[in-house]
Amino acid sequence: MSPHESGNPHNLLGKSPDELREFMHALGEPAYRGGQIYHALYAERRFDVAAMSNLPAPLRERLGREAVIALPEIRRRYESSDGAVRYVLALGGAEDLGVAIQKPATVEAVFMPEENRQTICISTQAGCAVDCHFCLTATLGLVRNLTAAEIVGQVLVALEDHRAYLKPQTNVVLMGQGEPLLNYDAVITAVRILLDPNGMAITPKHTTLSTSGIIPGIDRLAQEKVRPKLAISLNASSNEQRDAIMPINRKYPIEKLLETCARYPLRPWEHLTFEYVLLGGFNDAPDDARRLAKLLANLRAKINLIPWNPGELPYEEPNAERIEEFRRILNEKHIPAFVRYSRGQDVMAACGQLAVLESKQDSSGSRLSQISPT
Repeated sequence: MSPHESGNPHNLLGKSPDELREFMHALGEPAYRGGQIYHALYAERRFDVAAMSNLPAPLRERLGREAVIALPEIRRRYESSDGAVRYVLALGGAEDLGVAIQKPATVEAVFMPEENRQTICISTQAGCAVDCHFCLTATLGLVRNLTAAEIVGQVLVALEDHRAYLKPQTNVVLMGQGEPLLNYDAVITAVRILLDPNGMAITPKHTTLSTSGIIPGIDRLAQEKVRPKLAISLNASSNEQRDAIMPINRKYPIEKLLETCARYPLRPWEHLTFEYVLLGGFNDAPDDARRLAKLLANLRAKINLIPWNPGELPYEEPNAERIEEFRRILNEKHIPAFVRYSRGQDVMAACGQLAVLESKQDSSGSRLSQISPT
């Protein structure tokens, strides 16, 4: 019975070349047609089988009946004064790789244009179960895991929305809603498509996965032949401090996490990145910087210092003097440290702000675009 006859059109999005070849074989078509679909979908970004001119017309007609390309749907589009765009994306009920149909959900992605590149921040889960206390996404709890199609789809939607203005280089950061290593299989399936030279052709150097420190997932990622760069969300200089803001630390404490990082196989060009959200008056003291430098002294690592972005949580932004002193101490200890100010704060698109909240600019309508379903 074909997918159409069973009432379940086959979603072509998120499938590997081998899976698409198997699908073509099941339809009685030459298997190589699967590779042609893969190329048209990812290299050419054709989202309608009728536009896949590398396929014969009868096959396009048949796929129009028996298959779909189910991209996330743009429900809202918030444009920041700094050029960043926050997308609120609606996901239908999903079935992927034999997983049972899951409930509809809403997630967010952020597109950040720069002079010679664009960076796209994507989600891997709807909501998040890790419960970092300084992050608004944690207030959602975990709604559900995303499928590989829904993860790749966020990148495709953002690129398509800016097709006329794209720069030569695309960066992808898996730093939106969710903990990527708690949705491992779907995330790795999506990453393989993103990094495939015959697929999206984004390089590992331009792709980063951020984790709260899920040790089994880090060990699994270390074994992957194709993988993104790894960023660890550390945010504290002691277990006591980290326990207070990141409950996951009770399961995977700092010393165990750093042991895992020490055995992680870095490529010749690669450093581990540690993300450190600076919470004013909590973890931004000079002594914190010294303890942090001591913790990371034996690792090939760099630190991104992220001043906390305001939200409906009981924390404070650090002041500029504390930020600079923190960075200076780390650099003096030979730990490369960089201050990363988040884009899109005015439309709730900044790091830690993704909680499907309405923007403060909605009332005027000046920077909010609502896009009707296609």
